[in-house]
Amino acid sequence: MSKANERELRVGIIGCGGIANGKHMPSLAKLPNIKMVAFCDIIEERAVEAAKKFGTEDAKHYIDYRDLLKDDSIDVVHVCTPNRSHSEITIAALKSGKHVMCEKPMAKTYAEAKEMVETARRTGKKLTIGYQGRHRPESIYLKQAVENGELGDIYFAKATAVRRRGVPTWGVFLNEYEQGGGPLIDIGTHALDLTLWMMDNYKPKYVVGSVYRKLADRENAANAFGSWDPKEFTVEDSAFGFVVMENGATIILESSWALNTLQEGEAITTLCGTEGGADMLDGLRINGEKYGRLYTTKPNLDVGGVAFYEGHKESPSNREARLWIESILYDKDPVVKPEQAMVVTQILEGIYKSAKSGKPYYFDEED
Repeated sequence: MSKANERELRVGIIGCGGIANGKHMPSLAKLPNIKMVAFCDIIEERAVEAAKKFGTEDAKHYIDYRDLLKDDSIDVVHVCTPNRSHSEITIAALKSGKHVMCEKPMAKTYAEAKEMVETARRTGKKLTIGYQGRHRPESIYLKQAVENGELGDIYFAKATAVRRRGVPTWGVFLNEYEQGGGPLIDIGTHALDLTLWMMDNYKPKYVVGSVYRKLADRENAANAFGSWDPKEFTVEDSAFGFVVMENGATIILESSWALNTLQEGEAITTLCGTEGGADMLDGLRINGEKYGRLYTTKPNLDVGGVAFYEGHKESPSNREARLWIESILYDKDPVVKPEQAMVVTQILEGIYKSAKSGKPYYFDEED
């Protein structure tokens, strides 16, 4: 093993709720180079339980993230708190000398995201954002196809995160103060990140946005996660954006938690280029024209193919954690660069601003 492989990283978890327990801590626990040594949550019992389940024998727990950051032995921090505190905690962690994985979205506002990027540059610490959609098999395959020029110049795309009835009724998802918005900033952010990454286009010119709150006030509504409380539902239930990039490319962003539609799809992209197109509407499909004929191909992304052998499968969250830690051990760029995630937040904020003003929002108006 190389020296990098022999090195261990000490990790602190800030925010021990659903996303930490469902993704971050289980994925980190599978890595040989990791020791989770500190856990923080404003609900102390959560931190205590996480430390018992995932921590070292001498793992510490805290209720104030500032106390965790005082531990100079911690190398990496994962920020898994509500959106409101992403920038505050991330900036403090970077300044304390720690690399940071922050959950999506990067921040509530573009200004906060920009400060996070500037702090990472100034401190020399690595920063990444939790967009695990990039690590799905279909995403990895499509990215390779795009990079090989199979789609040509991509000039139109759709970023889709549409649920018919999938309003999250736990945590603070419905709280505008804590989250900054509803489905647009929650799941629309995944679809937009995936689409921008595929296009490798991070220069937006302007956006036209529409934000709706049409179904949120319904009592006893049908919902995958149980009926929501209309009094707690202070964010939109759907939002849409039309984004024009500086090079003329356009992106339509669709997001909803509750919409009367049968065309659902979450964190998926549709790409249209000069040489071909692709979508994730029925698995990954790539289309084009060859020898005077149109074609559609659907790659087999299953690992197996041999009788009695399923092959090695790595989940998107496990791959995300592994490559993040490897970027630190080997001093490489993380898969999700903070500058890319910052543009996602910039566009989302632009959609909200356009919807509020009723006018297109031009990004060159920003400071």
